[in-house]
Amino acid sequence: MISLDNLTVSYGGWTLFDNISFLINPKDRIGLVGKNGAGKTTLLRIITGEQQPTSGAVTVNGECTIGYLPQTMRVADTTTLADETAKAFDEVLRLEAEIERLTREIAERTDYESADYEALLHRLNDAQDHYHILGGETRDADIEKTLLGLGFKREDFGRATSEFSGGWRMRIELAKLLLRRPSIFLLDEPTNHLDIESIQWLEEYLRNYNGAVLLISHDRAFLDNVTNRTVELSLGKVTDYKVSYSKYVVLRAERRAQQLAAYENQQRMIEKTEEFIEKFRYKPTKSNQVQSRIKQLERLDRLEIEEEDLAALNIKFPPAPRSGQIVAEIKDAGMSFGTKHVFGGANFTIGKGDRIALVGRNGEGKTTLARMLIGQLTPTEGSVRLGANVNIGYYAQNQDDLMDGEFTVYDTLDRVAVGDIRTRLRDILGAFLFRGEEIDKKVKVLSGGERARLAMARMMLEPRNLLVLDEPTNHMDMRSKDILKSAIMKYDGTVVVVSHDREFLDGMVDKIYEFRDGAVKEYLGGIYYFLEKRKIESLQEIERRDAPAAKHAVEKPAATTGKLSYEQKKEQEKQVRKLRKAVEAVETELADIERRIAGYDAKFAAATQYNEDDYKAYNELKARYDHQMHEWEKVSYELEITEER
Repeated sequence: MISLDNLTVSYGGWTLFDNISFLINPKDRIGLVGKNGAGKTTLLRIITGEQQPTSGAVTVNGECTIGYLPQTMRVADTTTLADETAKAFDEVLRLEAEIERLTREIAERTDYESADYEALLHRLNDAQDHYHILGGETRDADIEKTLLGLGFKREDFGRATSEFSGGWRMRIELAKLLLRRPSIFLLDEPTNHLDIESIQWLEEYLRNYNGAVLLISHDRAFLDNVTNRTVELSLGKVTDYKVSYSKYVVLRAERRAQQLAAYENQQRMIEKTEEFIEKFRYKPTKSNQVQSRIKQLERLDRLEIEEEDLAALNIKFPPAPRSGQIVAEIKDAGMSFGTKHVFGGANFTIGKGDRIALVGRNGEGKTTLARMLIGQLTPTEGSVRLGANVNIGYYAQNQDDLMDGEFTVYDTLDRVAVGDIRTRLRDILGAFLFRGEEIDKKVKVLSGGERARLAMARMMLEPRNLLVLDEPTNHMDMRSKDILKSAIMKYDGTVVVVSHDREFLDGMVDKIYEFRDGAVKEYLGGIYYFLEKRKIESLQEIERRDAPAAKHAVEKPAATTGKLSYEQKKEQEKQVRKLRKAVEAVETELADIERRIAGYDAKFAAATQYNEDDYKAYNELKARYDHQMHEWEKVSYELEITEER
């Protein structure tokens, strides 16, 4: 479908790509990976024709259509959400007019046996087929389904596009792109402006899409759920792996180890051969052997080991100053901007050492609460009070936009640093991958990932005991995110993070606060527990919403209300019984495991020799016990919530 042949891109004396080639086939699901600055976005721009390579060519099949979503774009502000989205069907509207014209012309003609009449029939058939392929008959339903899937509400459909924030405008462009149904999607960081639910919807859409997908993303879970092929850009070269991202990581490590072993073996052989040649070069009795070894080296196909790209963040948060046990108290807090009510009734306490994630759809109040915590906003309802000696470090979602583009990387830190830390600015910048001449770059020429790293470096200039991080991983590559996550997990202070990156949050947070429909709800557990629980609740909401409509056709409204309440109560009792049985089953197994572990403890206390099988079985029992304890906590919590309804 699309062929990339020997592409080279050079800037002055620096080469970004060096003769890279690969094919994109119909229905491919490709993840394009590599560190920031490797050239991923440049490659997409070359495929679309927006940029030309220094040499090489891109060949696109004549029938192939390309849908490209860049990281940033300008969105028209002249119409409503529904009308702007309908522009995706410009071709459908043209076909409708053509079908109407052809149908009218065919109806008026009587030369049924002529070649012209037959040609008209063929043109009408082709137009109708194309109209069907583009979804002409279902366009209104498709528009609604796509906009709802991307997080818009029905009441938004009539709103002017100028009323939406930048992130929502990007969703409008994504909706138009999806509705055009191109042969291939080229998506550059499509999840940056989506919440978790919209990301999951987009995953499902792309998995079932009939065309090809080539995407750049630093969301590991998104890549794993969508792609089955990974193309790596590293140090000007391309390597193609026919597997998803997680499997690619394993295969890449194995491939690197094999390359290194083969290279080292050949180097040892070359070294010994050269030693032999040097030692016996001038001995007549060995001349034939020397010449043979020389020819052997000349014929040798020398292996080249790919230079390893080991650049990665090397950061560690300064130790957190001591704070009180209560870091922040949120009591009946809410926020309205004029007549728009964002959320209300937020009630929770942030304790010392807590790891909290704020999740939910865009515009529901996550960033608003983060800004309340740092004092940028005052709640219009209730209160948000900080505890004793709380010192906040804040990373804003638009942090990189708040930096002066005319300053250099070094100046950006130097202008806010005070005291002895100024003597360590180069070390701090080096930890964030700004080394050598890079510290003299102006902020305006940095990539999105580089600006994000610089903003994070600036935030770490002094010790903090509460980190409030609003989408810190946007634009960061995989390695940078992993290192940042590791640094946060080792940090001894309190963390509140707004993020839609499931892999980043997994294992890092133990409380989730979901902002939804004007309220804030607490979930005790990790991000994947929250997502599973949320899925169950969504299904129950749909059942409760759909049940009255189904009953209305056969029963009177008054009877329906009573009957529905009774059915809900019955369903709740059934769920409680089911959960109680699950709790009892886990408790029975835990008691059995405890008894068996105690048996092994007694056996080991009296043992006179080591038995490997016994210790293996003992460790497996302990692992099973830990797993079942986690299950018991989860099911018990679910039972408690269900009984309280």
